[in-house]
Amino acid sequence: MAGEESREAHQRCEDHEESSPLLQVKESKICSKGDTKKAAPAAEEYGWTADGLPVSQGSVMGEPIGRNQWSSGLFSCLGRNDEFCSSDLEVCLLGSVAPCVLYGSNAERLGSAPATFSNHCLTYLGLYFVGNSLFGWNCLAPWFSYSSRSAIRRRFNLEGSFEAMNRSCGCCGSCIEDEMQREHMETTCDFVTHVLCHTCALCQEGREIRRNVLHPGFNAQSTVVVLPPSEQTMGRK
Repeated sequence: MAGEESREAHQRCEDHEESSPLLQVKESKICSKGDTKKAAPAAEEYGWTADGLPVSQGSVMGEPIGRNQWSSGLFSCLGRNDEFCSSDLEVCLLGSVAPCVLYGSNAERLGSAPATFSNHCLTYLGLYFVGNSLFGWNCLAPWFSYSSRSAIRRRFNLEGSFEAMNRSCGCCGSCIEDEMQREHMETTCDFVTHVLCHTCALCQEGREIRRNVLHPGFNAQSTVVVLPPSEQTMGRK
């Protein structure tokens, strides 16, 4: 008796599938041993959001992620009046007097590889002297340092110059077909920013990094202080 019921249930499932060949997966039913179980929905192919980030990084699956704004403007030389005001003044001073040190410090905070500061600082310093000696201005160092701006923008999901211009005027979005082209345009804008406003770009990047990344030399581990035992005395009975 039970075998006949199982065969009848299986036959009904076959008839149902034949009558509805275009039925979606989420509505289909799998019949086995007389039981009907709903099949799991087919996994959707989630790609990249409109802002260029994987959807899985959002708070809700499928919800686009908006870009963050820079903590300070490109021409905010003295920074902001907040708890990082002293650090902003230090960044402004380094950018005006020793941009090689500022660039090396920015690279050191972004990467934790050994000798990051010296490698970037000395390379920048050499390009700085060659550019000023041959051409009379610092025209070679921006070719080396602009990649740090792209790295900061991607790491903290910051709005790029091209996206900001497109948001303000809306005249540049029609020529972009996918996120790869958008990223190429953003990288080009990062390079132009470093060439035309090199010192201001370094200072803006320095202010942004110091608000988001601790210095690699900062030891955040707790320190355990061991105190000697107190002096003990034996009491008399």
